[in-house]
Amino acid sequence: MGSLVTFLPIIVIMVALMWWMQRSQKKQQQKRQEQLSTMSSGDEVVTIGGLHGVIDSLDSVKKTVDIDCDGVILTYEMSAIRSFNKPAVAASAPEVEENKIESPIEEEK
Repeated sequence: MGSLVTFLPIIVIMVALMWWMQRSQKKQQQKRQEQLSTMSSGDEVVTIGGLHGVIDSLDSVKKTVDIDCDGVILTYEMSAIRSFNKPAVAASAPEVEENKIESPIEEEK
């Protein structure tokens, strides 16, 4: 009976730790799935092999993605995408006025 009381806190801590780790893994998996579902043509991607390219087309039925890499179209499974970035919308740069430097020495009249 005494050895059961000794090991009971350890067992409770182990079960709680396993539950917490499983929960965090499930959250990460859901976040990744949401990210993959928001991919669209024109997004910049990096595959698990380190290939950088731009999405040319997506096939949600086959769960594949065609990546354009310098004119070469490659087909990968969506699970092979490590990360992706939405391309930044090119905003027109505000016109910069020419800075006129005034001389600290005033002209003498």
